[in-house]
Amino acid sequence: MLSQRLIACLDVRDGQLAKSIKFVDTKDIGDPVEKAREYYLDGLDELVFYDITASSDKRNIMLDVVSAVAEQVFIPLSVGGGIRSVSDATDLRLAGAEKINVNSAAVQRPDLIDECAASIGNQNVVLSMDIRRGMPSTELPSGYEIVINGGRTPTQIDALAWALEGEKRGAGELVVNSIDADGTQIGYELVLTAMLSTAVRIPVIASGGAGKPEHLYDVLTAGKADAALVASMVHYGTYKVSELKHYLCERGLKMRQSW
Repeated sequence: MLSQRLIACLDVRDGQLAKSIKFVDTKDIGDPVEKAREYYLDGLDELVFYDITASSDKRNIMLDVVSAVAEQVFIPLSVGGGIRSVSDATDLRLAGAEKINVNSAAVQRPDLIDECAASIGNQNVVLSMDIRRGMPSTELPSGYEIVINGGRTPTQIDALAWALEGEKRGAGELVVNSIDADGTQIGYELVLTAMLSTAVRIPVIASGGAGKPEHLYDVLTAGKADAALVASMVHYGTYKVSELKHYLCERGLKMRQSW
């Protein structure tokens, strides 16, 4: 059995670490480079960096911040925000990213997934999905809708159908960002995560809602996720990365140990 992963997410806006609740009320809370190094030294498995306004501002990602983070951490670095072409993905790889996350641009032009997978390899292409709960309908049989541009634009695309298409087109991993749970610290969206984890054969990273160690355990077991992404609970100093990994190991989950 492969080890399950603990991943920290750095949402960055104008070069500063930012945090929101349900994708709104975004506040700057610190230096992303400093936090990245802190988490790396404390045993983090992987780091995800999102330039959260690149797509909505229609600009390229901030390569200087990516390079600064890559110089401080020596674990897999996954980067997203404003990736619209293979050229963008290549620039990020040269800046130090191991994986690239495609989101809004892939929804608008799905061939982007195929092109990136062919160019840099399936294992390095992550489909990040921002998802909002809705009412099941003919258009949304799963009851969950894909939303783009940082949660601003609904699409009427069914989340389950998009996850399956993303896998077919060559994505090597999925990030399931629950807008309803984002920043609430009341737990992951277990129904959504389990549904997608069961449907696809590629790893699923659960994102949105972590507030205490039990939430991580729940999403890695009942939610069937391969990795749990955390933000608020470590950014605000409520828990340390090492404390969370100790907790999960003590509950019998297989985690990479760095102590």
